[in-house]
Amino acid sequence: MIKNSVDIITLGCSKNLVDSERLMHRFAEAGYKVRHDPEKVSSEYVVVNTCGFIGDAKEESIEMILQMVEAKKARKIGHLYVMGCLSQRYRTELETEIPEVDKFYGKFDWSNLLEDLGSLAGEEKDFGRILTTPLHYAYVKIAEGCNRFCSYCAIPLITGRFVSYPMEQLLDEVKSLVESGVKEFQIIAQDLSSYGLDLYGELKLPELIDRMAQIPGVEWIRLHYAYPSQFPYEILPVMRRHDNVCSYLDIALQHISDHILVDMRRHVTKQETYELLKRIRAEVPGIHIRTTLMVGYPGETDEDFEELKQFVREARFERMGAFAYSEEEGTYAANHFPDSVPEEVKQARLDELMALQEEIAYESNRSKVGKIYKVMVDREEDDYYVGRTEYDSPEVDPEVLIAKKETLTIGDFCWVKIVEAMPFELMAEPVTVDR
Repeated sequence: MIKNSVDIITLGCSKNLVDSERLMHRFAEAGYKVRHDPEKVSSEYVVVNTCGFIGDAKEESIEMILQMVEAKKARKIGHLYVMGCLSQRYRTELETEIPEVDKFYGKFDWSNLLEDLGSLAGEEKDFGRILTTPLHYAYVKIAEGCNRFCSYCAIPLITGRFVSYPMEQLLDEVKSLVESGVKEFQIIAQDLSSYGLDLYGELKLPELIDRMAQIPGVEWIRLHYAYPSQFPYEILPVMRRHDNVCSYLDIALQHISDHILVDMRRHVTKQETYELLKRIRAEVPGIHIRTTLMVGYPGETDEDFEELKQFVREARFERMGAFAYSEEEGTYAANHFPDSVPEEVKQARLDELMALQEEIAYESNRSKVGKIYKVMVDREEDDYYVGRTEYDSPEVDPEVLIAKKETLTIGDFCWVKIVEAMPFELMAEPVTVDR
């Protein structure tokens, strides 16, 4: 066991990751040796930052907590703390069921952890972070919570109401990250579309991104998790105006059947969805859209699923993920709609939808063969460098495998020519471009 040290384990989404990075900074400021997701957990203190979004994520979090309980019993670690979404929602039950955990914290009170350990550093309210990502990119969380209350989603029950971070604070954070060497920024929130409404009385995402794009050293900005209802259309001319705002938008649409959208409480119709996508593509030519769709929602018929498949064929999303409906206790759907679609049907629909998307993704990638793209170099493997275009977000999107025909620098941009396409990867060679 390593004294005066802390291992932080992060489960779930990039929004959780930002919280872990902030906690790591506070521990480091207090004099602790800090590690994130170490191969071997062996510190005096271990913090598990949990996810509680869907059943699989909850199970993973519980399993990790129990693993750390065993490590504590074996004296491989000293103290165990749990924070995040799972303990925000189920703290009372967890305290009863897993008393071996020294203390549970929720989604927002984790800053008390250092105070509880007797450190004044816990009183800090800054947004300093120790990045767990490669040093050339970072996630910037611009808001907490959600006011949408979609029928299937437990997020508002966990995180509470939507709260925007002040614009000046976010711009200062980005400037600080630039000074530390960050070039690429993934802008995240549960609902980007609503940014600013609570603080300023109007949608402020376009202004925020416009000002962020003008900060020297910001080379790429990528937008994640917009919402289709009350979409801030003024963000589109901002994307068009600034070369460093990537032609990329992550916007979860979930379904296309009108009666499913009503039951999901999405506050958008099939026609409005088609019109939204048409306008986005018209105003930002070449944009790559990432979406998430759900199959197996209660009451989804074969006809609804066929309608969803036709939507995918017509919309031709460059990036798409999908998941099967999972009943979440306390949500409107769990209270009002029986989980009527058999699990084997859900899985068959999910497989069919993703097979369809694989064909579309392959066609999209094949259209890039022979073209030249600016690529961020993320890492080096034995046989090639691995990078991403502006259309590729870390972890979730295709990568570009770059032949080792010259020495490239991790964290720098280079120009490549695409020579081969696969459904979820591109093969490329470096080229010299006069720009």
